[in-house]
Amino acid sequence: MSPAVLVFDDGGIAARIAEFRKLRGLTQGGLAMRVPCSKSLVSQVERGRTPATPWFVGAVARALGVELTELLGQPYRGTTERTDRAHAGIPQIRIALNYWGIPSEPEFAPRPLDVIRQDVEAVGRLLDQVDYIGLGAQLPGLIEELSAVYHDSAGAERRDAAELLMYAFIAAKSVAYRLGYVDLVSVALDRAVQAARVTDSPQLAAFIAEEHSQVFFATSGYRVGVKFMEKASSEFDGLTGGSEPGLAVAGSMYLRCAIMAAREPALRQDAWGYLEQAREIGERIGRDTNHYGLIFGPSNVAIHGVATALELEDPDTAVRLSEDFTPPPDLPVERSSHHYIDVARARLLVGQPALALSTLETADKLAPQHTRNHPMARETVRALIRHHSAVPEPLRSMATRMGVTPARANY
Repeated sequence: MSPAVLVFDDGGIAARIAEFRKLRGLTQGGLAMRVPCSKSLVSQVERGRTPATPWFVGAVARALGVELTELLGQPYRGTTERTDRAHAGIPQIRIALNYWGIPSEPEFAPRPLDVIRQDVEAVGRLLDQVDYIGLGAQLPGLIEELSAVYHDSAGAERRDAAELLMYAFIAAKSVAYRLGYVDLVSVALDRAVQAARVTDSPQLAAFIAEEHSQVFFATSGYRVGVKFMEKASSEFDGLTGGSEPGLAVAGSMYLRCAIMAAREPALRQDAWGYLEQAREIGERIGRDTNHYGLIFGPSNVAIHGVATALELEDPDTAVRLSEDFTPPPDLPVERSSHHYIDVARARLLVGQPALALSTLETADKLAPQHTRNHPMARETVRALIRHHSAVPEPLRSMATRMGVTPARANY
């Protein structure tokens, strides 16, 4: 009997691309023409020889007329109550989002806004920690309670309730985006936009415009996303240039543009220019900031520098840039873990599998719920296993924790 080898239950992004391509009646050459890219790239990705990059997956999704999350395989549901806890709050969040237009009837009388505000701030900390379980437990009741206050109040109290609701809706949007519930991303963002309008605050309107970018990331609409960000940056220029919070919003817009441009072949030449504009703003501020729950400063610019190089398929530059930067300990782990996921991908691509694994382990220790639900982290694990003839125990353990569970087959 020949020795057992490891195969995966679903095959990952590569298998799903091949499946949907065949469903559409296309050859690899036909898909390559639609993307457009070389037939060799399609073949290499489907065979697992080349990792599927975000720009390629987005282009394939558009070419095949499927949702981006269908190719990514999201949401990554667990098979037991314990492993599925990150998703447990989604149904109640879905219900709570309806309370914006219809007054809720909470079981208990709403608390004063000053007390509720503390819970909203706690939700912000849970976002920074990437605690989907905690957010799923907190958000539905918080949105319901704030909705009751909003519908039963007027004047300044109504505007205050709307602002807190805006932050709660943004948190719901972030959870939905990271877990792969694209329909909820649009709904939650729409609610946040409406709530921001009630506050009558131009600064919050600018912040919401920046947050709008996640719709374009979730749907691989990178070209229109860049246009939207440029338009918003122009419209809010007078607001974003005159204060530290405003500068942080403007800088974040440029960072979003850098990544979206890098993922859009027709705009790739602009990616470093957007990053440079963000860097200039970061140097002007001179420190890492957190305004409106938005992390911006020199550290986030450095993180996006690595990410931009990686998106431009230049892993050597990504690795070089990463060697000059270590995320500070006070940076939210959402940012740090994302950085290490990118660095792990880059190190794998330049032929450093051992360093790729140790870097991915760092991301997992910092923010396990983030890492285990991140499409590129999961694909890096698959690629690492394909790289090894004998899978080392740390990698096998990580695959099991992610639910990328190997099954045995004989050949």
